[in-house]
Amino acid sequence: MEGGSGPRYSIVVLVVALGIVAAIICGGLVGGAAGYWVARSQPTPSLPTPVTINQPEGHPTYLTLTQDSALIEAIAKVKPAVVTVINTLPASRTFFGEVIEPQASGSGVITDEEGHIVTNSHVVEDAERIDVIYADGSKEEATLVGADRYSDLVVIRVEGPVPAVAELGDSSTLQPGEPVAAIGSPLGDFKGTVTVGVISALDRRLDTGRGYLMEDLIQTDAAINPGNSGGPLINVLGQVIGINTAIVGRSAYAGTVAEGLGFAIPSNTVKAVAQQLVNQGYVERPYLGIEYVTITPRLASAYDLPVDHGVYVRRVVPGSPAAAGLQEGDIITAINDQTIDEDNPLNNVLWRSRVGDEVRLAILRQGEELGVDVTLTQRP
Repeated sequence: MEGGSGPRYSIVVLVVALGIVAAIICGGLVGGAAGYWVARSQPTPSLPTPVTINQPEGHPTYLTLTQDSALIEAIAKVKPAVVTVINTLPASRTFFGEVIEPQASGSGVITDEEGHIVTNSHVVEDAERIDVIYADGSKEEATLVGADRYSDLVVIRVEGPVPAVAELGDSSTLQPGEPVAAIGSPLGDFKGTVTVGVISALDRRLDTGRGYLMEDLIQTDAAINPGNSGGPLINVLGQVIGINTAIVGRSAYAGTVAEGLGFAIPSNTVKAVAQQLVNQGYVERPYLGIEYVTITPRLASAYDLPVDHGVYVRRVVPGSPAAAGLQEGDIITAINDQTIDEDNPLNNVLWRSRVGDEVRLAILRQGEELGVDVTLTQRP
């Protein structure tokens, strides 16, 4: 029949259609079975095991235990021991006769159950009154135990129970690249602020502008701002490995601004200084007893001096160790064979000895090289 009509044609079409449907069903069954066996032949991926990070009661948080979560746990551990330190300075009068009590602020960290708190010396300098604010916002007055401006460390103390105590770690084990966090109160208003970074370098030195260098500092790129001073730098174990002390925002080259240059006093230095401050209220520093001018190559050239390093003795303090053999006009070039120069100021070289040590001074006196032995005493 023309046009493909009629019963025979319909039967053919029906057979073809049934064949196509059967092929589709079989293909699906075969494909599914193959996929099943392929899937069974593959190893089952392991899922990370969730762990509970310690948070305030009633607020558990589940995180995968990675380096980041370890640091989060460390921060939660130390944060309750971090305080804001308020320094109320002596009252003064304005031009209109109004009495004001200016305040400065910094951070600190509680180091024992007796209420001792470590912070920076410059945070409480010239304080009329010292208060601390705990992480929960409560406020307590603190008393000064002892200060050492040369290390920029001070210990203050609060009475009564403390909310938490931080552990001082071993800074001798630190490595560049190690993750760290800084905790403090930048600008005095943003209490409990956390910034993270790494240890950028070790054994850094900073010129204080007061005739000595701060040595053996930890450099970090964790953001440290005014108000962070005295707060802790911590590692992933929740240990304080440094006390934040300074930032460098501008280099010696005009117009060059640097970022991520923060510095902290190593915890081993903190331990040694804090122990002396708690035990005796001061740190023993060896004393020589001279007034001097530091010699630089430029100064040596200008005054035609015989050396371009050392210190020029302007005055010898009567009754001091120096009075045993030094004279005005002497130039001290070394102590115990340690050269005195711009990289090793007199005070830093002197502090490598101890009170009671006998040291040999290499001096120039009217062009003659001499050796003078003196016994160092405690700085008055």
